Amino acid sequence: MALLWGIVLRVIQALLQGAPFILTGLCIAAVLDKLLGRVHTRRLFGSNSLSSLVQSWLIGMILPGCSLGVIPVCRQLRASGIAVGTIFAFALSSPLFDPLSILYGLTLSKPLSIMAFAACSLVVVMLSGGLFDKLFPGTELPVVEPPAPPPGAKRMLAIAVAMAREAVSGTALLVGIGLLGVGILAVLLPPGTLQNVLGHDNRAAPLLMTAVALPAYATPMTVMGQLGSMFQHGNSIGAAFVLLSFGAGMNLGLVAWMWLTYGWRKLAVWLVLMVAVVLAISYGIERPLYPADAEDAGHTHAFDRFCGPYGTGAVPAGGFAADVLHRIRMETLPHEWIGAGLLGVLMLAGAALRRCDPAGRVDAWLLRAPEKDRGVGRYDIVLPAPVLALACLGGIVAASVVGCYAYYPPPEVALEELSAANVEAVTSAISGDTKRAADWIPVCEGWNRRLVVGAYLRHGRVSDYHRAKSRLYQDRLEELEHAVEDGDPAAEVSRHALDASRAFRYLGAAFRSEPLD
Repeated sequence: MALLWGIVLRVIQALLQGAPFILTGLCIAAVLDKLLGRVHTRRLFGSNSLSSLVQSWLIGMILPGCSLGVIPVCRQLRASGIAVGTIFAFALSSPLFDPLSILYGLTLSKPLSIMAFAACSLVVVMLSGGLFDKLFPGTELPVVEPPAPPPGAKRMLAIAVAMAREAVSGTALLVGIGLLGVGILAVLLPPGTLQNVLGHDNRAAPLLMTAVALPAYATPMTVMGQLGSMFQHGNSIGAAFVLLSFGAGMNLGLVAWMWLTYGWRKLAVWLVLMVAVVLAISYGIERPLYPADAEDAGHTHAFDRFCGPYGTGAVPAGGFAADVLHRIRMETLPHEWIGAGLLGVLMLAGAALRRCDPAGRVDAWLLRAPEKDRGVGRYDIVLPAPVLALACLGGIVAASVVGCYAYYPPPEVALEELSAANVEAVTSAISGDTKRAADWIPVCEGWNRRLVVGAYLRHGRVSDYHRAKSRLYQDRLEELEHAVEDGDPAAEVSRHALDASRAFRYLGAAFRSEPLD
């Protein structure tokens, strides 16, 4: 039962985290299909050249996405006849970074490391993609441009219909396979398995992380948070790069799509090239990028999400179902609930279309031009579909930037939320309610990160003084988390709780009274 409920929890958590990105991927694929068209899509991404690899990498870095969200986009790129290496380059680069994760990465103690990781991802794309295209030339397909919907409301409605149909197509099955990898890890890795084995001094750490990250699924923001913990606590930098490349960049659903589309031989060659290049880079950057001030904590909770949540024979108070619901309510963010809700509505609409309109009469009606030309009004502007497509893609990027300001609020707002969470965590620990304390400590850690990034977003930089206070609070929270997790005596837990409360007061005073820049 512990294994079964562990799978349920991890899969639901992954689905909720990925829902906004899956929704975005469906929208991008529909815009490429109905507005940009296959010929212009091929021109935008390029095909079968080194320059096309760079183009795909740049587009992937700009558009928000995750390794589940790129699946419908990759299917559309294949329909546009683009070469395999170029599609793989986009599939790898798009899930690695987005505006939210980059902003958090820039607030790490060494933002140069994040920029180096981005440059290394380009090297991976160029080497693996270039070698693959040399081994398998001529993977482009002839492009047959389907009819485009006429200008007006039908053109916009066609995008919505395409999104709905794609949401219940093979994409849904591939997303399910991708989520299955999370469940497999929950079975294979008992709780705490990865807490002590990914240190800087473990030469096998990148290899171990490769075995874990390939079936794993994580959003760019989740991985960036894990990278921050790895930099801070002296974990392997090579393993961190592997985690970014495969944990964020790949999942079993994407691998399954490659297999079904190109066959096992091309898939095997691509994976061998990818693993070889990524491991070579990971071992090469281990020493140059290792922070000189990193403290080898020898213990980290950064990778607990890849492991099973419940130990064998352990039954949470109130039962597994209640604990799963409680964890989901505590950890799911508002934008994830919204994304999941919209994705559910889209799938319901797609299921209705599939059931009631299997012949595609709605799609045929959307392609039909008006019978009578009513002329163009004085203030009517008919935009070419490719121009409108680029405007839509630009709007998606702009929306993700605006979302940064919502996700990372002003310091005073973040401090208010952090104060409430800190009270819950500290009072629960002191009163002996360790389960409640364990629930609130990650909330405090999340708001601590958002506090620093919110300040960085609005002031351009954050002083070393403010970083130090934030890091001190983070360290005290982790000490409290270890004491709660290890079942230390009540007096010891209370001492760590008071230390965390004191560190929060220092943090609050620093952000309220000292200049941020």
